Amino acid sequence: MGETQNKIYITTEELSSHNKTGDLWISIQGKVYNVSDWVHQHPGGDLPLRSLAGQDATNAFLAYHPGTAWAHLDKFFVCYLSDYKTSDVSNDYRKLVSEITKLGLFERIGFGFFLSLLTISVLLLIIVLGVLWSTSVWVHMICGGFMGIVWTQSGWLGHDSGHYKIIKNRRMNRFMQVLTGNCLSGVSIAWWKRNHNAHHIACNSLEFDPDVQHMPVFAVSSRLFNSLTSYYYEREMKFGSFTRFLVSYQHLTFYPVMCLARINLFAQSVLLLVSKRKVPYRAQELFGLLVFWTWYPLVVSCLPNWGERVMFVVLSFAITGIQHVQFCLNHFSSTVYVGQPNGCNWFEKQTEGTLDITCASWMDWFHGGLQFQIEHHLFPRLPRCHLRKISPLVKSLCKKHGLPYTSVSFWEANVLTFGTLRTAALQARDLANPVPKNLLWEAVNTHG
Repeated sequence: MGETQNKIYITTEELSSHNKTGDLWISIQGKVYNVSDWVHQHPGGDLPLRSLAGQDATNAFLAYHPGTAWAHLDKFFVCYLSDYKTSDVSNDYRKLVSEITKLGLFERIGFGFFLSLLTISVLLLIIVLGVLWSTSVWVHMICGGFMGIVWTQSGWLGHDSGHYKIIKNRRMNRFMQVLTGNCLSGVSIAWWKRNHNAHHIACNSLEFDPDVQHMPVFAVSSRLFNSLTSYYYEREMKFGSFTRFLVSYQHLTFYPVMCLARINLFAQSVLLLVSKRKVPYRAQELFGLLVFWTWYPLVVSCLPNWGERVMFVVLSFAITGIQHVQFCLNHFSSTVYVGQPNGCNWFEKQTEGTLDITCASWMDWFHGGLQFQIEHHLFPRLPRCHLRKISPLVKSLCKKHGLPYTSVSFWEANVLTFGTLRTAALQARDLANPVPKNLLWEAVNTHG
């Protein structure tokens, strides 16, 4: 390593050899940085750095970091790249980042956050009053639906606060993260950040993006039938006979499963916080979940009988299920690939693996920013109130370079997602793709 450090320049090929834990280098604008000993201290987690290990990470760095982050790079500097080049797409993307920065849009959060917080507060008040003061079954059921809306809107705020400061004071922003994520919706913001950062950096990589790794329940591509390795979950995604059975009917089970998908987020949050992994502010995270699992069961327990309690919980989950569907619409039907993300075509992979939802501006509250998912993936630090404003600029840039910019209605996005799942389901039924069989699989296929 000492020999390498004495070099002033190295080639891209030499950089690519430093691509593993304990020997992890990246380059940013032609400068090479050794982050081997720092990777686990990275505020965004180790997964983004591991995903781009041994590569140019300039575009990703610009997308996810404010200008103040540049000052922290010097201590990791090793040398320069002798053959550093940038594509026309990357040059134009970086110019657009610069333009948006000069306009000050990254710093203007607008008033949407406060309006959403007010809406959540009013809904919670209505829920408590409805549960405690009304004897009407219908009122209680409506309150259950409102609870789902509370979780959904809290989730959007948690998403916002995880990407950028919705409150400029760091401690207050951290408080809002735990409040909207852990306390109000029962989802650990630490788990969300770990999962979401991995998703953003490796959008639609079947091996690196956890948002397209839902085996054994769902498979968005027949390439998952090859039992690929998940570098997020650090295990093989086995395509056995039981998985084949579930995947074969995934287009029919998709919406019912989405109604219960929040359970998975609850479980993943707890599993991370009790694991041996390094979790920032673990005590805060656990306390936030404790708050949720105190107030929500307490509200449910105030209902007069078990029948109403069950219906209240079911409606809470079902309404929140709409949000889980929204999470899938932006990516399930888009292009997927196998392997490590490539920092040099980062912009292209973000546009290819994402689609927008066309909607009127008055419906922006419903989509929580996901209606401009392409823009969000390219500029994740940009407050969602500005996504509609920059949409024409992104569309123009994609058109200039012949890249896809897909925007469809909410209905069409559902149709595309259903079609993707159905296609993979029918492929899973093809016994030409052999896996170990069991009696259940044989019995099902006997009847077509």
